[in-house]
Amino acid sequence: MTVKQLTLPELADNCVEFGVPGVGLWREPVRSYGVPAAARLMRDAGLTVTTLCRGGFLTALAPGERAAALDDNRRAVDEAAALGTTTLVLVSGGLPAGSKDLHGARERIADALAELGPYAEERGVRLALEPLHPMFAADRCVVSTLAQALDLAERFPAEQVGVTVDTYHIWWDDRAPEQIARAGAGGRLLAFQLADWITPLPHGVLNGRGPLGDGAIDLRAWRALAEAAGHTGLIEVELFNEDLWARPGRELFADTVRRFAAHVFD
Repeated sequence: MTVKQLTLPELADNCVEFGVPGVGLWREPVRSYGVPAAARLMRDAGLTVTTLCRGGFLTALAPGERAAALDDNRRAVDEAAALGTTTLVLVSGGLPAGSKDLHGARERIADALAELGPYAEERGVRLALEPLHPMFAADRCVVSTLAQALDLAERFPAEQVGVTVDTYHIWWDDRAPEQIARAGAGGRLLAFQLADWITPLPHGVLNGRGPLGDGAIDLRAWRALAEAAGHTGLIEVELFNEDLWARPGRELFADTVRRFAAHVFD
């Protein structure tokens, strides 16, 4: 999504050109291109598919809506397995229309995980709950902190459910460092994503992610926390920003690679 202006073949070509060994994919462009074709494209380019994003949205009250969400998440699991990734990122979903019951919404997530976890494990995929910034709690994600995500994940085997850590969403939380250690100790730190926090937000909180190094987040420190917790996988960069999407894709890709080297590693 950082360079969503690129086609999947262009994305693969840029990864090869700039020495990026893996990529986190989103369902919409993958499904448009064709899941088997996308899997073949990434495999032929020698790229690791780090994660598939996203499943989730599991908080509906109506039985028909809940059944539809579960079916869609099973499809997402199947797509992740076909792409060769072991990690499906889940955004839990917000409050249903007219509801103010945060606790009930979180319990429905747990109910859904109880159904989806075994299905995913059978296919070699783990579900990675991603906490989102509290500004999203009403409409997009009732799981706002890493502690909340782990409290849900730890009801299930680590082979089924873990967490995604995204600096954009949790950098403000002074409990997050200890929770990253908790996730690592439990074998649940499944994905680690970077974006910076810039103010004023250029296009609201959804599309306001800043280029690495332009904002308030100490990206090196967060990388060190993840490594200390035992994270050895590839690190993703996930930027939603309309100004960035208006730039030529190859130019943005090259700039992101440069910034990653400059601001994440010494």
